Amino acid sequence: MKKQVFINLPVADLKRSMEFYTALGFQNNPQFTDDTAACMVISEEIYVMLLTHEKFSGFIKKEIADTKATAAVINALSLQSNDEVNGFMDKAIAAGGKEPVEAKDYGFMLQRSFEDLDGHLLEVFFMDISKFPIQ
Repeated sequence: MKKQVFINLPVADLKRSMEFYTALGFQNNPQFTDDTAACMVISEEIYVMLLTHEKFSGFIKKEIADTKATAAVINALSLQSNDEVNGFMDKAIAAGGKEPVEAKDYGFMLQRSFEDLDGHLLEVFFMDISKFPIQ
């Protein structure tokens, strides 16, 4: 069995967050979705678990970070082309996300970042390693 990654995000409004991630092209897995959590499928190995604050609190002993004010982590997702990166960002912005920093084009890699409705930071990028500068 391949290893899987589950990114757990506390969200203020589960329904709105599900709509946001659906607009990005993620599919909902109803088997792991209820009134307190939603499993959004990125790929066969990567999932985003959207959890109400109450549900998320059941897994931790710390306070939930206010990700609109502070950064805790940036999750990055590689895509297949610069066009896919830009199209993904168009969807994120149209769905209510924010682009907090300008796109970065390193020649071999295009990198763009967005904040979801709760301020969680996500990055999408395309890297063409054949264009990586030899040092």
